[in-house]
Amino acid sequence: MLRASVSLSDGNGPAVGRERIRLLEAVAREGSISAGARLAGVSYKGAWDALAAMANLFGAPLLDTQTGGKAGGGARLTPAGHAVIAAFNRLEGELARALKHAQGGFTGAGMDATAPPSGFMMRTSARNVLRGTISELHHDTLSAEVSVTIAPETTVHALITRDSLEELGLVVGRDALVLVKANFIMLAAPDAGMRISARNRLPGVVRRFDTEDVNAHVVVDIGGDRTLTASVTADAVRSLALFDGVRVDALFDPSHVILAVD
Repeated sequence: MLRASVSLSDGNGPAVGRERIRLLEAVAREGSISAGARLAGVSYKGAWDALAAMANLFGAPLLDTQTGGKAGGGARLTPAGHAVIAAFNRLEGELARALKHAQGGFTGAGMDATAPPSGFMMRTSARNVLRGTISELHHDTLSAEVSVTIAPETTVHALITRDSLEELGLVVGRDALVLVKANFIMLAAPDAGMRISARNRLPGVVRRFDTEDVNAHVVVDIGGDRTLTASVTADAVRSLALFDGVRVDALFDPSHVILAVD
């Protein structure tokens, strides 16, 4: 996969790229420079030097540090630190979108600007992980609704916080991963005529199911070589008369969708 990277520099010191932003995020998440350094795979001294270089570049301290915190000293992001992370992620998102629009220029060079990297893996407890492209988003001061197109005629809607929108750098045109736990997915007959609040209602066909005494896992083909797995009760399988080839609708609420970027 062809990638473009963001690197910020004033010409007088080391550039700040994704690795240093990841360190800053790790320190903020762990509440400690030493713990954040271990998580990011750098030495304690290397972390201090990198954080100091970032503070010099942006002209403001990015961390508020205190002694006696978890793992030998507490640390939390300053307003400038929050702003740097959000701005960097937005910039990465815009760059990813620009690269995608420019992919035609690489035709014939054996490079693909949009396909997932070979061997890409994500470890997650969510049974359903689908890749798509952000096609629409709306937000207010607290929340954001993001629409991700995962197939030509299939779109998933996610409801996330405004902070998450900015921290992930989500913009229209950027690729994103949609994660939905199997027990958040409900199944219904297409002609059930129910009026429901769940905005996501994806039509599909049952391709496989494993039934136990109490629970069952049902795999639904939603088109575009994509499937969703729903965890339902065995009674639901019987009442809906589910078997291979039966048409069903997979329903889930936007608030149950998790978005991720790579």
